[in-house]
Amino acid sequence: MRLAAFRRLWAAKDLRNRLLITVGILVLYRLCANIPAPGVDRDVLAQVIEGGTFQGGALGVFDLLAGGTVSNFSVLAMGVYPYITAQIILQLLVPIIPALKTRMEEDPREGRQMMEKWTLYLAIPMSFLNAIGQIQIFRFSNAAILPNFGFGGGDLVPTLGTLIAMTAGSMFAIWLGELISEHGIRNQGLSLIIFSGIVASLPTSIGQLWFDENLRIPALIVFVLLLVITVLAIVFITQGRRNIPVMYPGRRMGYRQSMPVRGTLPLLVNMAGMIPIIFATAIMSFPALAASFFINSSTPWVQNAASSVTTVFSTQPPTWFYVAVLFLMVAGFTFFYTDVLFQQQNYGENLKRQGAQVPGVAKGFKTQQYLSKVLRRVTLPGALMLGVVAILPFLVGLLWSALGTSGAFNAFFFIGSGLLIVVGVVREIFFGLETELKLRGYDDTLLVK
Repeated sequence: MRLAAFRRLWAAKDLRNRLLITVGILVLYRLCANIPAPGVDRDVLAQVIEGGTFQGGALGVFDLLAGGTVSNFSVLAMGVYPYITAQIILQLLVPIIPALKTRMEEDPREGRQMMEKWTLYLAIPMSFLNAIGQIQIFRFSNAAILPNFGFGGGDLVPTLGTLIAMTAGSMFAIWLGELISEHGIRNQGLSLIIFSGIVASLPTSIGQLWFDENLRIPALIVFVLLLVITVLAIVFITQGRRNIPVMYPGRRMGYRQSMPVRGTLPLLVNMAGMIPIIFATAIMSFPALAASFFINSSTPWVQNAASSVTTVFSTQPPTWFYVAVLFLMVAGFTFFYTDVLFQQQNYGENLKRQGAQVPGVAKGFKTQQYLSKVLRRVTLPGALMLGVVAILPFLVGLLWSALGTSGAFNAFFFIGSGLLIVVGVVREIFFGLETELKLRGYDDTLLVK
């Protein structure tokens, strides 16, 4: 980004106000992230965190993505992830429920508004259920963290108070994200909320590599090298696309007919973004969470089965089975989610309505089949990249932990999933600001070189 671009951004009053509003909302979010949930015993929580009980596990992943709000047991511990989960569920239901599919095809704009409304409605029960899941994982480590948590007797009122406070905190985070999208940087609210959490946790993560004097310099060298290599790989894959040639019909202007126009339809290598990693991590944490309810069963075989499931799906450290299954789930869900999104967009019918055609391919259904076939091939490197990104912190963290650095997972997780989000959000912001400047006549100003 050139210095002239910064000056022009600041000179444009509306853009300057949007940037200041965005920064102010993010500061407010980070301040509210330090508000603890009611009913938590802070002393016991500190002992659990110092012991590293959930470091590297599912809660460790969400703690880094949420900027430390999980380890602090903040009211914002769940961040905006219940909204993302609700969004994924509804998107997967569209091709299954005929009424939703018809509504989206007949009026896409009204269909998107309906989806946004129902996503907010679904985010409320998802927040409530996520709060129960997070609390159960913490209490599995030490039940004294929330001594009055339970749905029976005199514990019902404090339990509901804790769950309602965490649900309200999640909805507050979603509301702040919507404010950023409306009054700040457009369409980047939820992404910036997640981005701020990752960036806020980075100094602490790197600081944990500094604790061991014997491995301090090698750890930082390895971290920087992996950081550079991963950024280059993410940018290369994210920028990758296959341009499909499309012929658009000419337009009639009075008595004259213009010539057909040749355009392209870009098919992205990574259309799914971070969604497959988030969804696969949540699914992988479910068996261990379900088994934790039966770990103290009085029936021997039930207790043994629960203990086995907990061991297999453990992330402290993770088993090779866990790493392999996580890789396969991320890669498989990338194909599945990309295919669902692409089928919803229905490029075959949309191009047919415009009179456009892919050369050598029949219009309509045949075009959709051809594009889907090409997209599945293009998605293969993107799916493999996401799978590697998902297991990278586990692999590098395990190798580095073998040398005695206990904070390896936290630092190296940023190189994996965290860095993918950071790079993606920064790119979108740069491209968005460049578009805003070009709309104001600054055609010679390029933010991204």
